[in-house]
Amino acid sequence: MIVMDLTIHWTFLPHNDPEASLAFYRDSLGFEVRNDVGYGGMRWLTVGPAGMPGTSIVLEPPAADPGVTDEERRTVTEMMAKGSYARIVLATADLDATFDRLKAAGAEVVQEPTEQPYGVRDCAFRDPAGNLVRINEAG
Repeated sequence: MIVMDLTIHWTFLPHNDPEASLAFYRDSLGFEVRNDVGYGGMRWLTVGPAGMPGTSIVLEPPAADPGVTDEERRTVTEMMAKGSYARIVLATADLDATFDRLKAAGAEVVQEPTEQPYGVRDCAFRDPAGNLVRINEAG
């Protein structure tokens, strides 16, 4: 068996409002802004947890790839509006405090803190673009 030394460096989530995304990821979740790049009327934001410079989320315009057709771009936008396009799972040591902070900040609650039958306690929100953000309680 070959052992590989891999980590998750970046993951991508679509956004349709950079300022609302900044308010959620920077101001509500407390992530650092690592990069803010505009090009061709579009904007990419890179955020990540403080003290973890090797792990980032790139918030990108939906279907920004030039190989995506207009019809595909519309489909992605429709799926985002329904909240069925993208998701991410985060973890925290204090789920209740994190839930309370996000709820107080006006984040859209999908699920209050719940003991799941598969052994995880978690909650869920939608970010401003409709992406599902689940937060697990880390033991």
